[in-house]
Amino acid sequence: MIYSLYLSFTQYSITAPPKWIGWQNYIVMFGGNESLRGDDRFMNSLFVTLRFVFISVPMKLIFALAVAMIMNRKLKLIGLYRAIYYIPTLLGGSVAISVLWRRLFAFDGVINMLLRAVGWANPPSWISNPKYALSTLIILAVWQFGSPMIIFLAGLQNIPKEYYEASSIDGANKVRQFFSITLPGLSPIILFNFIMQMTSSFQAFTQAFIISGGHGGPLDSTMFYSLYLYLKGWGFSEMGYASAMAWVLLIIIGSLTAIAFKISGGLVSYGGNE
Repeated sequence: MIYSLYLSFTQYSITAPPKWIGWQNYIVMFGGNESLRGDDRFMNSLFVTLRFVFISVPMKLIFALAVAMIMNRKLKLIGLYRAIYYIPTLLGGSVAISVLWRRLFAFDGVINMLLRAVGWANPPSWISNPKYALSTLIILAVWQFGSPMIIFLAGLQNIPKEYYEASSIDGANKVRQFFSITLPGLSPIILFNFIMQMTSSFQAFTQAFIISGGHGGPLDSTMFYSLYLYLKGWGFSEMGYASAMAWVLLIIIGSLTAIAFKISGGLVSYGGNE
């Protein structure tokens, strides 16, 4: 990490020794100056990634909590159902699933076949259309809800049943119980899942690399931050610039995590009147 921090202040192409250039890499990232041209693709990759994170993470957590509440009921073969719902998390980040996803949302893929069958005569090519390409990656990310679901399920099982019984006697319905008992009881789990999923989403790479063909297309609409970092470092041999991007990513994730902890101070209950 120390060496990568040093490299972030250099021009380094692997084949030649690092050349110290000071803050030049960072200046180029954030707009440049009179002598240095800014990197528009960097700002685009940051915007695309922020959009991906702040849409996919809340949707994934909401979906995971909904499924966890269903899986918390006493049903036959409930263990099997839980295992089945966890499978997408094990497979979703693989190259094979990314290739499959690309075929599903292709112009002649299964999704469009189903849409044509229900009356949509000319559905778009989801993967190759800049308006919809990122949405397919968001759907793939939400589909991988198994990990937060299991954690939510553990949290639900730790909320004392007496709370629900007492509230039922007082006349509270299911909606009131959810907002007054379930959500406060799960607040530490929600914070944990949010931070873990946010951190993971900022580093999303495989899906964008495979589905976009390795170039973040179409028109850089799926150019994730980590994908652009990879292209800069290994595609264009700009290891100094890639190192600077890695440190900016570390600062962004650290700052957002600190903000999340700060905001959660009055919202998260850890028990014991804390």
